[in-house]
Amino acid sequence: MIIQIVEDDRALSDGIVLALKGPDLEFVQDAAVREAKESFEKKYPELIILDVNLPDGSGYDYLKWVRERSQIPVLVLTANDMEMDEVMGLTLGADDYMAKPFSLAVLRARIQALIRRGKNQSAYVYEEDGFLFDFGNFVFTREGQPLSLSVNEQKLLRLFVENRGRVLTRNILIDRLWSDGGEYVDENALSVTVNRLRSKLEDKRNRIFYIRTIYGQGYMWKKGEKPCSDKKS
Repeated sequence: MIIQIVEDDRALSDGIVLALKGPDLEFVQDAAVREAKESFEKKYPELIILDVNLPDGSGYDYLKWVRERSQIPVLVLTANDMEMDEVMGLTLGADDYMAKPFSLAVLRARIQALIRRGKNQSAYVYEEDGFLFDFGNFVFTREGQPLSLSVNEQKLLRLFVENRGRVLTRNILIDRLWSDGGEYVDENALSVTVNRLRSKLEDKRNRIFYIRTIYGQGYMWKKGEKPCSDKKS
């Protein structure tokens, strides 16, 4: 699991890493909004610990930016301990809020609770253009007709719709689909999975496509008419 820490106090950021470190956790440490956005696009974190007062802007601006792209858990850390600050963070989509100074032991407990909550909240439902994707109950339909999706196709579909409009690199997708790390994964396996999913979702007759190939980068879920110049992936 990748945790992004956005905190300009390096000593505090390092302390958080030490408090949370574990065999299944990887940390990305950023000290500014711009750095955080760049890391988000490259690493695709699964949980964010976010300071509000950053050198190049407000952590709340970054929170709004993240919420336009993902529903991953975000815990806000700030020296602003007024009630209105907490309300602001939660209103913008934060999952939890802690005022500085704080106990690292309490922070660890809060983060573990967010991780557990994230594992239990699999009941994500997506409805659009006649699609119904109920990931919690494993129900996938188009215009009321069932779609038969493999486990990897379901995982890939969820990654796409939760990050619609955002490019997901091939490396990120391979890591998320085959995360056990036990064996080498041929990159062609991803192309095969993407093409199988496309064949089940896209309307070739009316040229309506959803999974866009961004050449040299990866894939993106974005509804549109497929350009004549698009190549096969």
